[in-house]
Amino acid sequence: MTTDIRAVARQIPISAQKVRLVVDQVRGKSVNQALEMLQFITNQAAKPVSKVVASAMANAEENFGVSRNVLYIHKIFADEGPTRKWRRFGARGRFKPWLRRSSHITVILREREEN
Repeated sequence: MTTDIRAVARQIPISAQKVRLVVDQVRGKSVNQALEMLQFITNQAAKPVSKVVASAMANAEENFGVSRNVLYIHKIFADEGPTRKWRRFGARGRFKPWLRRSSHITVILREREEN
């Protein structure tokens, strides 16, 4: 049975919809390839995603003794975090709500089976 190596980043101040655009590009890739790809993605969400992937890789090496060369991203997803509601005052006594969205990023790594 394979063990799942997890890392979670919570309360990232980027909307989950924007983070999912980056997350979908690295799903299923090897860890080294994913980190290399994330280095060159210009999206703002690429930095926190690469930090979580690097953290999961470090967890695998330190806690489970698994080499980074055999790891791949088994599951990666971005859930919605809490939304801060701000007010921006408008004309005629009205106000316009601003929604400051956040997200939680979860990465689950596994060892690639050698056939």
